This record gives sequence, C-alpha cells and structure tokens, in this order.
Amino acid sequence: MLVRGERSPVTAEGVPVRRPTLHAVAARAGVSKSSVSRVINGEPTVAPEIRQIVMAAVTELGYVPNGAARNLVTQKTNTIAIIVSDPPAGLASDDPMFAMVVRAASRQLEAAGKQVSLVLAGSDESRKRVEQYLAAGHVDGAMLVSMDGADPLPAVLARTGLPIVSHGRLSTPGLMPWVDNDNLGGARLAVRHLLDQGRQRIATISGPLDMTAAQDRLTAYRETLKDTGRRSIVALGDFTRISGAEAMRQLLDDDPQLDAVFAANDLMAIGALRTLREAGRRVPDDVAVIGFDDIEAALYTAPALTTIHSPMGEQAARTTRLLLDLITHGSADSVTLPTEIVVRESA
Repeated sequence: MLVRGERSPVTAEGVPVRRPTLHAVAARAGVSKSSVSRVINGEPTVAPEIRQIVMAAVTELGYVPNGAARNLVTQKTNTIAIIVSDPPAGLASDDPMFAMVVRAASRQLEAAGKQVSLVLAGSDESRKRVEQYLAAGHVDGAMLVSMDGADPLPAVLARTGLPIVSHGRLSTPGLMPWVDNDNLGGARLAVRHLLDQGRQRIATISGPLDMTAAQDRLTAYRETLKDTGRRSIVALGDFTRISGAEAMRQLLDDDPQLDAVFAANDLMAIGALRTLREAGRRVPDDVAVIGFDDIEAALYTAPALTTIHSPMGEQAARTTRLLLDLITHGSADSVTLPTEIVVRESA
C-alpha cells in the first residue's frame, strides 16, 4: 500500500514494479507478520534465530521498509533539524565555523541513521515558520547554531516542547542544554602567556558583546589583568578580519606603547597582524599577538599565529550526541569542552 504522495517504482519501460511486502517476507521466513515487523523496527525482544531468518528473507527478496508508514506507527520521523540563525553581517562568509559545524553534525547524525534537515532562520517571519515546522512534528529534535546572545530564536524553539540543544552556551539559562568551549579558561591562558613573556601593556580586541563567547573572553581578559594591577585596553570588533584591522589601528592611536594584543578570535587577529605590518611594528618583537579558535588560516599567517585551540569539530559532534541522548532519555546535561594554547611565532 502506498502512502499518499509516494510514487510507485516503475521499470525502464514504465511498467509498475511490485514491491516485496511484509506478508511476502513473513511467508518466505516462515514466521508471523508481527515478528517481521518487530525485526524491522529493531525491537530487542526478538530471538536471535528469528532475527537471522527474517533478515535473510529481507535480503533475498530485496524488501525495503516503507519509512513513512512505519513513522505513523512509531511516531518517529528519524529526521533532525539543524537550525542556523543568521550570524552578524559579514561573518558568515568570513568564518569557516558554520560550514564545519553543519558538516560535522551531519556526519554524526547520518552515522546514527538520521536524516538531516538544514533550516535557516534570520527574520521574524522565518522564525515563525521554523516554530510551526517543528511543532507540526516533521522532526524528532533540533540542534540550534546561533551566535547572537540577543537572538529570540532559542525562546521560540523552546516553546515547541521538542528535544532541542544549542551549539554554544545561551545567554538565557535553562532554555535548553548546550555544548560550548571553555572561553573563560582559554582567554586566561592567552593573557597569562603574554604576562609570562614580560609584556606590560596588553590590549584586547573584543568580539560583539551580545555574544556569550565574546563576553566570556573579555571578562577573563579583564580579570586576569586586574589580578596583576594592569589596566585594560579594549577595542571592539565583530569577529571579522576587517574589524580586527580597524580595531588594531584604534589601539595604536590610543596607546602607541602597547606591546601585546589578545584578539578574541583568529580572524580579528589576522586583521590585526596586517595593521601592525602596515604600521611598521614587528611581530612579536614589538607587539605580540594571540588569537582564539585555532582555525586553519592561523598556520599560514606571517608570522604563524599563536592561538587558543577550541575543539570546534568535537563541539559539533558532542552537541549532536547530546541531542540524541536527549531524544532517547528525555534529559541531558550541558557540556564545557577544554581549550589549550598553541604557541607559534606571533607570541
């Protein structure tokens, strides 16, 4: 029997092909249809010998379960939505994180036998459509990739009651579990490394302060310097190369004697390196530079960029596993992944 909207397969001549049925599998295996159904649905109560007989019949007949009909019974779609909220202007094309997160999460979900539905949501209208799509039961759960702390999407999605997890800590606690990198600890490592090198006037280029990662990295920078009695020197960026270059020019104008810069991500650090080169400042002799994230481009700057390694691929994979646990068990705990410093020539 065909589910509405499903087309019957045909031969090259256009003749309809009769699919092997559950009844045919049961007859070939010599068991009841209910036994075949339990095997197909992966129920653990089936005896191993029955499972073996049924699977042999399935293979021999080329039986393919009707997924849509089975979903009506199990109330599962085996589909997971990856919802990407629009990043700040310019960042999506500049930052390799988005493609890497979607790629890593998709691999993990496919390995678990799940279909992936990629959903983009940036406007009020699209957020409303996403809420309706999830509430209609098209997916079993969702993974949210959102960088903006003021983004209303997490609260919108939480209203659906579906299992949802966030790739990155949310500014509003309690909405959903999340997986994030240790932004506070990583920023402390960066500033302490500069202090250990004897740097006296350490500036920072912060990311947008409506993002939790930027907030944490700026907080750790300020607290670490405060412990030594040094003052903070801050310029704001937006996590893009051009903002890093412009912020570095501002810092040089405000404090020509600065001798170190901690940029809140690698892209801004790369922009800062360009400004320092144009200003005739040698790195690291005159000004040491440290970034955050350890993207591939950090290996190819001149000089190579010292940075904080955040396991972005592992973060995406752990977020996916967290969602699968939440779907299966109904609860899951948030996770913070450790960061580490990668020392190269720039500091």
